[in-house]
Amino acid sequence: MIEENPSAAWASIWYAGKRVLVTGGTSGIGAGLARGFVEAGAEVIATGVNTAEIERARSDSVLREAQAHQLDVRDDSAIKSLVGSLGELDVIVNCAGVIRRGEELDPAVFQSVVDINLNGTMRMCAAARPLLARSKGAIVNLASMLSFFGGGLVPGYAASKGGIAQLTKSLAIAYANDGIRVNAIAPGWIATPLTTDLQASPERSQVILGRTPLGRWGKSSDLLGGVLYLCSPTASFVTGTILVIDGGYAVT
Repeated sequence: MIEENPSAAWASIWYAGKRVLVTGGTSGIGAGLARGFVEAGAEVIATGVNTAEIERARSDSVLREAQAHQLDVRDDSAIKSLVGSLGELDVIVNCAGVIRRGEELDPAVFQSVVDINLNGTMRMCAAARPLLARSKGAIVNLASMLSFFGGGLVPGYAASKGGIAQLTKSLAIAYANDGIRVNAIAPGWIATPLTTDLQASPERSQVILGRTPLGRWGKSSDLLGGVLYLCSPTASFVTGTILVIDGGYAVT
């Protein structure tokens, strides 16, 4: 089911014809954001980690309008090849990531999760910097409420998302002279394939919803307005910000 994106109407004033790269843009939160940029008139390049994700994106009635590419954000040469082929770039949204609940206390799994979520984001930002400097573009990284809280079952994910928050602030400083703004969003509990098991558990879901003042699971479309804002001229004086979009979870 494709979610409605009410933000796309006003965003089309700015995003029509802009080139936007969304890593992890063929599934979950990334796919929802990629759809929103497509509907706003942007030329979207969405990456997925395997052929199955790419094929699903190409069968989606909205995402089929995007260019879908397979990409492992651990692969420096693949990243340089993709980014180097673009020619122009206005926005990069870094959504590629994994979570391995209950496995991340194993140092090898921990290392893998951090390498994808945190190091992969840094690799993408570094590769895209020259193109974004030319366009005076914007970066949005995917942080999390676990940028601020611990996660006993997901120490690798929590550590990587805490790192994303600090990376975002640091790159906002480092890239400012290039005219590149770097921000992040920190979603709360969003209904995606990564949270399917939690949604299906009445006990776990009730705990989550009981702490969320708005009383529901978020949708990918709930994140879109914030991302479109952060990448637009309306946010021209906003950089280094972590925008929390969590239905109030963090304030309870």
